[in-house]
Amino acid sequence: MAKEKNIYTGTGRRKASVARVKLVPGTGKITVNGKDVHEYLPYETLVMDLSQPLVATNTNETFDVEVDVRGGGFSGQTGAIRLGITRALLQMDADTDPTSETSYRHILKASGFVTRDSRVKERKKPGLKKARRAPQFSKR
Repeated sequence: MAKEKNIYTGTGRRKASVARVKLVPGTGKITVNGKDVHEYLPYETLVMDLSQPLVATNTNETFDVEVDVRGGGFSGQTGAIRLGITRALLQMDADTDPTSETSYRHILKASGFVTRDSRVKERKKPGLKKARRAPQFSKR
């Protein structure tokens, strides 16, 4: 399949989630794993969170977003989708000057969407119940 000129892709990661995002010219419909985003995600705040890059760049009515996301929970998946959308928008806007104040990069960077949130679960250590939680101390 030949890559069409008007399809932009981006990959986002957050915690244990990986999202592959495609931006296709359309009416603003967001599809996650073949389902409507409101059907897939249980909370409206998560839907608002993942659509923030589109709202910030005023492209939420311009593109349909198709997402394939794997791993993690709803919060991690939402963060991964948001980063994937941001990277796809940056790919679309790659030909403009990144220093100009109207560039998507300038807008998205100022909002903090370009940086990957690298926080992941800390590993469990031997002798502890969780990563840092020690067994309860008993004097006798």
